[in-house]
Amino acid sequence: MNNTLTKTDYHFPGQTAVYHGKVRDVYTIGSDMLVMIATDRISAFDVILPVGIPYKGQVLNQIASKFLDATADIVPNWKQASPDPMVTVGMKCEPYKVEMVIRGYLTGSSWREYKNGIRTLCGVSLPEGMRENQKFPSPIITPTTKAQEGHDENISKEEIIAQGLVNKEEYEQIEKYTYALFERGTQMAAEKGLILVDTKYEFGKKDGKIYLIDEIHTPDSSRYFYSEGYEERFEKGEEQRQLSKEFVRKWLMDNGFQGQAGQKVPEMTPEFCESVSERYIELFETITGEKFVKADTKDLEKRIEKNVLEYLNK
Repeated sequence: MNNTLTKTDYHFPGQTAVYHGKVRDVYTIGSDMLVMIATDRISAFDVILPVGIPYKGQVLNQIASKFLDATADIVPNWKQASPDPMVTVGMKCEPYKVEMVIRGYLTGSSWREYKNGIRTLCGVSLPEGMRENQKFPSPIITPTTKAQEGHDENISKEEIIAQGLVNKEEYEQIEKYTYALFERGTQMAAEKGLILVDTKYEFGKKDGKIYLIDEIHTPDSSRYFYSEGYEERFEKGEEQRQLSKEFVRKWLMDNGFQGQAGQKVPEMTPEFCESVSERYIELFETITGEKFVKADTKDLEKRIEKNVLEYLNK
């Protein structure tokens, strides 16, 4: 079994803060630099699962890094360098308190709401007579608030502006960026035989300028369908073949776990973790069109520390 990185405890020179998220550990250097480490932790139903997935952090970091570079002409982003396969270093921005969720298809939580008779989502009116996994006439933005704890909540553009979470002018700018990023992501996915179904973007501000922050177009923040067979499956009302971590959620549900009180995470055997790792690598290779090169995991913590220190000392 390969080594996995499930926790970090670094003390980098000039470090002023550290934040341990569900998957990423973010170290603040001084007042304006972040070192973001994508660990091998995996979460589902807002629960961090007890065992790490080999190479998952590398997969996520390298996909995000590639897409940040590929969209920098649309919107400036926080990334400055990727000194290690699991690390991105960049500018610290003041995050907006909303996440921009954009959907091209009626699926997941939006389908569950629709099925229950709801026809307005985050202030957006939905057409009558739609079916699961159907393409919207044009992509819709369904923002959520960024919750410190618990679940993010749906919110409309009007509520965001009225509550002063983002002013009108800046909200309309990040809205434009969201549509443009989704269009680029859709084109790039189509070239690889994929459909970018939905995704989320986060934005921040520094020195009065808006930046794209965090990750982009990864399987943890996006849902992809395979283009081949999409129409046929849709016509027959069958499940779509998808590339996302939905398969992990499905395995948990099949084993009686949905993150509710009193439920126990089923045993994650080495074989299961290896199979999840293989799926993430398949995701990487399909989404990027590149061969995945496994980094040396013999002493992960030391490797990361060495690479980050070399970068910081420059």
